[in-house]
Amino acid sequence: MTKKQKKVLYRIIISFVLLIVFHFVFGEEEPASTSGKLIKLAAYLIPYLVVGYDVLLKAIHGVKNRKPFDENFLMAVATVGAMILSDYVEGCAVILFYQVGELFQSYAVGKSRRNITELMDIRPDYAFIEKENGDLEKVDPDEVEIGTIIVVKPGEKVPIDGVVTEGTSSLNTAALTGESVPRDIKAGDEIISGCINLTGILKIRTTKEFGESTVSKILDLVENASSKKSRSEAFISRFAKVYTPFVCYLALALAILVPVFNIITGNAPAWGTWVYRALTFLVISCPCALVISIPLSFFAGIGGASNAGVLVKGSSYLEALSQVKYVMFDKTGTLTEGVFEVTNIKEKDIDRDRLLELTAYAESYSTHPISLSLQKAYGKPIDKKRIGDVKEIGGEGVTAVIDGVTVAAGNYKLMDRLGVSYDKCEEAGTIVYVAIDGKYSGYILISDRIKETSASAISQLKKAGIKKTVMLTGDAKKAAESVAAKLGVDKVYSELLPGDKVSKVEEVLSEAGAKEKVAFVGDGINDAPVLTRADIGVAMGALGSDAAIEAADIVLMDDNPEKVSKAIRISKKCMAIVYQNIYFAIGVKFICLILGAFGIANMWFAIFADVGVMVIAVLNAVRCLYTKNM
Repeated sequence: MTKKQKKVLYRIIISFVLLIVFHFVFGEEEPASTSGKLIKLAAYLIPYLVVGYDVLLKAIHGVKNRKPFDENFLMAVATVGAMILSDYVEGCAVILFYQVGELFQSYAVGKSRRNITELMDIRPDYAFIEKENGDLEKVDPDEVEIGTIIVVKPGEKVPIDGVVTEGTSSLNTAALTGESVPRDIKAGDEIISGCINLTGILKIRTTKEFGESTVSKILDLVENASSKKSRSEAFISRFAKVYTPFVCYLALALAILVPVFNIITGNAPAWGTWVYRALTFLVISCPCALVISIPLSFFAGIGGASNAGVLVKGSSYLEALSQVKYVMFDKTGTLTEGVFEVTNIKEKDIDRDRLLELTAYAESYSTHPISLSLQKAYGKPIDKKRIGDVKEIGGEGVTAVIDGVTVAAGNYKLMDRLGVSYDKCEEAGTIVYVAIDGKYSGYILISDRIKETSASAISQLKKAGIKKTVMLTGDAKKAAESVAAKLGVDKVYSELLPGDKVSKVEEVLSEAGAKEKVAFVGDGINDAPVLTRADIGVAMGALGSDAAIEAADIVLMDDNPEKVSKAIRISKKCMAIVYQNIYFAIGVKFICLILGAFGIANMWFAIFADVGVMVIAVLNAVRCLYTKNM
C-alpha cells in the first residue's frame, strides 16, 4: 500500500473502533434531554468526520464548480441527512463502508499500475532528498515538490525530471529511447525520469512534480487517455451524467411529494419516514459500482496484459481487440527471425568451400543482409587486397575479380545478362547464382529462419476464433508460399511494396465489415502505414521505438507472435468481466431501488446495495489482472 492508502486505512480503522465504542456507550435509544442529544451527535460526528471529511469537501467543491451530481454529493446528502434524522450509526456506516470500497478501488488501480511499470521498468519506487545537514531521506516520488534537491546514486533510476546541479555521469536511456549508447551528463544539463544512472553520483533540482514527469506521461499514454475510452466506458459516463441527477430528483420527490400528497388526502405526512426512505434511495442509487468497476476492469485488463508482456495504449483498443476476426502478419521479423543464413550450397565443377569463399569475397563490399549472411557463412577475415574491379549491378548482383578470376554472383537476371547457362533452383528462398570466368559454378541458397513459435501462434489464433490469417511480404512468391505452408497461414500475398500492403489491408477490411475487426502485426517501424490503417496495429518487440509507439495501438514486448493470441484472450476475458459488472450492478440496484422506495429496504440494506455491490464488482474487475494461465 502507498502512504495515502495507509492513511485511509488508519482512518477507517479509527472510525470503525469509535463507532463500535459509541454504539455501546449510547445504545440505540434517543436521549430524552436536548443536551444528551447534542452530546450523542457530537460523539458520532467524530468517527463520521474522521473517515468522511474528504467526501464532504469533494461534494462542496463539486457544488462550487456547478458539477454537483456525483457519488460524493450523493454520499454527503444521504449521510448528513441520516445524521439530522438521528440515525447516527447508519450515517457513519454508510460513509465508512463507502471509503472501504474506495480503498479497494485505489488498491486495485495501484496493483494494475505496478504491473505496467514493472514491465516497462522505468518507474522509480523512491527518491532520495538531501536534508540541510547533508543526510539523505528516502521518500515516495509523489511527495517530492518542485525545486527539491534529490540525489541519484549509481545504478538507480532517475525518479523525477530536473536539472543536474552537481556531478557527472553516464545515463542508460534505453527504456525510453531505445538507444543503447550511454549518454554523458554534467552539471547544468536537463535530465528526464526513467533513465538509469550508471557511474557518478548526481544531485538534481526537480523541475516537475512526479505526476508531470516523463515516466508518468508514458504511463498515462498506456493506462488511460480520454480520447481512447472504450465504447463501454463512454456509455457508463453518459449513463452516469443522466442517471445521477435523475435519481436525485426522484429522491427529492419521494421526500416531499409523498408527504404533501398525504396532507392533501387527510393523512399524516410522516415526513421523517419518507425523508429516511429518500436518503436510503439516494444511497442505493449511487452509481459507484458502475462508475468505478467498469473503468477499473479495463485498467486491470491493461495491467494484466502488461504483466503478460503486452502493452495496450488505451481501453478502446482492448475492447476492439476482443472483436478481431482477421489477423494479418508481416513476414520478415514477425513470423520469421529476420536473420538471413546460408541454408544450402549446390556446387558444379568446383569445391564447395571454394565456391562459398569466392562468393563471399565478391559480395564483401556490400552491406546488404544477403551479403552479410554470405560473409558470416564463410566465417574468415576478408583480405581486400585479393579483390579488384568490383562492379555492382542494381537489382541483379555483383561482379569482381578475385585472385585473377572473374566472379559473378547474383540472381537469374545477372546470369541472363552475362549469357551464362545455369541450373534453375526450385527451392524457396533467396538464390545467389555464381559464375566463374563466364562458366556456371553453382548456387547458394539463403533463407530467413522461421521463428519456433510462429506455427503455434497461427494455430492458437484459430483456436481463439480467428476466421482468417493473412501474411504480407515483399519476398518472392515461392519463398512466401513456402513459409505460409509451413505455418498454416490461410492466405499469402507476396512481392508487395509498402503501398501494396496498405491496399491488401483495405481489401480485408472490406471483407470483414463493420462489426468484425482486422489486426495487423508488424515490426512497428517499416510497417507504420499499415499499422495505422488496420483497426488494431500490433508492433512486435518494438518498445523504445518512437515509430512503434506512434503507429501501433498495441506493443508486444518481445518477438513472440504467440502473444497475439494471448492478447486476444485477455481482451475477451476483460470484456466478459465488464458485462458481468454492468448486468450485476444495474440488476441489483434496480431491485433495491424499488424495495427502498416502498420502505422494505433500510439504510443497512442500502449500504450493501451501494458499497457491497461496488466491492463485489471491484473484486471481479481485479480478476482481469491475472493472466498467467491464459
